[in-house]
Order: sequence, then structure tokens, then C-alpha cells
Amino acid sequence: MKILALVFALLFVSAPASVYDFKLKTIDGGNFSLKKYKGKKILVVNTASKCGYTKQYADLQKLSELYKDKLVVVGFPANNFGGQEPGTEQDIKTFCHDNFNVTFPMSGKVSVKGDDIAPLFKYLTETENPDFTGEIKWNFEKFLLDENGKLIHRFRSAVTPMDPKITANL
Repeated sequence: MKILALVFALLFVSAPASVYDFKLKTIDGGNFSLKKYKGKKILVVNTASKCGYTKQYADLQKLSELYKDKLVVVGFPANNFGGQEPGTEQDIKTFCHDNFNVTFPMSGKVSVKGDDIAPLFKYLTETENPDFTGEIKWNFEKFLLDENGKLIHRFRSAVTPMDPKITANL
């Protein structure tokens, strides 16, 4: 009977309606939801500490400070590309604080592609937007969500956080 109930639940579980439906972990192991940022734009970024783009942490922090009244930057450390985020969550938190004085929210370590992709990133990479869909190619890809959690733009790694392509949308 339990197996039948499980199969029924799996068949009839509705797809998430928005990014607000996902349960996430903070870098400190607590729970959070992007729903707490409803009413502000959200920039979701998959990050890594040992990447050529790691210096973008400085501009992510700057962006977070400059637009704090209307934007929240949320970092999602991931070790999917070249093993460039090998540390523990505490290692990552210390690195971000000591090197870039990061104060914006950081999630626990996630996977952003492959069989173990985090549900949020599966949703973001498959959701239609004006730019492109599909698998994340590298660290520091960015997803800009509107004040209601709708994906409005996606940017590849080379687009820096302070680029007018991003700031013009804030």
C-alpha cells in the first residue's frame, strides 16, 4: 500500500510554479526560501572559489550593496566545473568573507548540472526566458528574476555583475 501511495504521489506532484516553491539550505546549514525576497529582483549565481571568474565575487558584493533596496544577490557554490569548488561550506564561507567581504546570502553547496542537479537549477535551466535555456556551461552564470520570481534574463559567465546588460534591468 505504501508503494502505491508513493507512485501516486510521484505521478501527481505538480511542477513548481515559481522559484518561491523550492526549499534551500544556507551555507550555515539552515533552511531558507527565495520567497523571503519577494518584491525584490533576485540574481542567482552559481559560484566557485578557484575559478578564473572568482574575482566576480567583488562585483557581486558591490552590486548587492548598490542595489540593496531592489535586488538580492544569492550565491550557490557548486563543484561541477573542473573541481573548482572543492572545499567544505565553512571553507567557502571563510574564503568569501576573507577575500571579498561577501555579505549577500550564500546557499549550501549544490550541483548545477548532471544527474544530481539541484531542483532549483533544473527549473532555472529549463524555464523559458528571452535569452537561452539549457545546461549551465561554467561557474558564475547568472539568472535574473523579477520581483515576482519570474526568470527575466540569463547571463553567461563572461557577463560581469556590473555589466550594463545586468544593471540596466535593475
